[in-house]
Amino acid sequence: MEFADRVTHLAPEGAYFMLARAQALEAQGREIIHLEIGQPDVPTFDNVTQAGIDAIATGKTRYNPPAGVLALRAAIAEDAGRRRGLAFTPDQVVVGPGAKPALFFPTMALVEPGDEVIYPDPGFPSYAAMIRVMGGVPVPVTLREEADFAFDMDVFDRVVNERTRIILINSPGNPTGGVMPLEVLERIAEAAQRHDAWVLSDEIYMRLIFDGAEAPSIATLPGMQERTIICDGFSKTYAMTGWRLGYGIMPEALAERVGLLLTHSVGCTATFTQYAGIEALTGPQEQVDEVVATYQRRRDVLVKGLNAIPGVRCQMPRGAFYTFPNVTAFGKSSDWLAEYLLEEAGVAVLSGRAFGQGGEGYLRLCFANSMANIEAALEHIGAALAKLG
Repeated sequence: MEFADRVTHLAPEGAYFMLARAQALEAQGREIIHLEIGQPDVPTFDNVTQAGIDAIATGKTRYNPPAGVLALRAAIAEDAGRRRGLAFTPDQVVVGPGAKPALFFPTMALVEPGDEVIYPDPGFPSYAAMIRVMGGVPVPVTLREEADFAFDMDVFDRVVNERTRIILINSPGNPTGGVMPLEVLERIAEAAQRHDAWVLSDEIYMRLIFDGAEAPSIATLPGMQERTIICDGFSKTYAMTGWRLGYGIMPEALAERVGLLLTHSVGCTATFTQYAGIEALTGPQEQVDEVVATYQRRRDVLVKGLNAIPGVRCQMPRGAFYTFPNVTAFGKSSDWLAEYLLEEAGVAVLSGRAFGQGGEGYLRLCFANSMANIEAALEHIGAALAKLG
C-alpha cells in the first residue's frame, strides 16, 4: 500500500512500544516494574473527577466552540498569566484534546515546506515527527548533560539562521528533567528576535519543579510574548492523562487560525472534560503541592540509588518526573540495555535513543511510581548491570 510522503516517516513512540513489550511478558506470568510510562501514578483528584461527573449529569455533553468553553479559556488565561507574571486574554487561549494539538496546529499554521524548526535532542518524539509532517526541516540541537541538559549554545548559534521559522523548547524537559536557565533563554530570545522566528515553548511540566527552584518562561522576556506559543495542559499537574485536555496560549491572530484547524479536524474538545479543567484550576491546589513533594522524595531515592550502581552516572533532575542516567560505561547501546533490563531485571525503562540521537548512551526512568517499586527496581537493575562487568 502506498502512502503520502508526509506519513511514511512516522513511527510509534518508544514508551508505547516498551509498554507493549512489558505487558506481553506480564501475560506470560512475569512481574514487571513499570518505569517507562510518563504519567502520574495517583488518580485524578476527587474534586476534579466529581466536577466532570457533575458536568455529565447536568447535560454538559454537547458541542462547544472549537477553541474551547469560554469559562475554561478565561480560567486558563488568569491562572497561566498569574503564574508567569503576564496578562493573557481568553482570546489568546485555544483548548484542545490534550496538549499535542497546541504543538501540532501552531506548527501547521506557521511552517511552510523547507522552513527550519529547531528542537531539543534528546526530546519528545512528536517534535521531529510533526515538523516533518508539515514539510519543515528538523534541526536538532543537543542538550548537554554538563549544562543541566540545556541547549548546547555553540550548536544553537551555528544552526539558527534566517530560515529558522520556529525554535521549539521544553523546560522542564522530557526526557531529561532539565530546566533551561534564564541566561540560555535570553540568548534564544535574542536569536528569535534577530531572525524573526517564533518560539514554541512546551511548558507541560511547569508545575513539577523541585527544591524550591523556578522554571522561567521565555514568554516573560522583553519582546517575546508576541512571538511565543505556550503549550501546557492538565495531564501531568492534575493527573488527567486520560481526560485529554490541554491548551495553547498565543497571539490572537494565530489563535484564530489554530481554532480553525481544530474546527476542521477534531471539531471541539469534550465539554464535560473542560468543566473538570475549570475545577482543576480554580479548586484547591494543595494536592498538587503534595504530589510534587512526593515526587521529589522519590527522585532523591532514585538518583542516589542509580549513582550507587557502578558504571551509572545520573544528574539530579530539577523538574518533570524523569531521571536520565548516563550508561555509556557499559559499552552497550541504549536500546540493548533497555531490552536487557526488561528481560533480565524485570524493569521496563526507555532507551534514550527513543528521544533522538542525542539520547544515545542514556536511559529514561520515570519516578511517578511508588517508593516500594522504585527501591525494588534499583535492586533489580543493580544486580542485572553487575552481570555485565
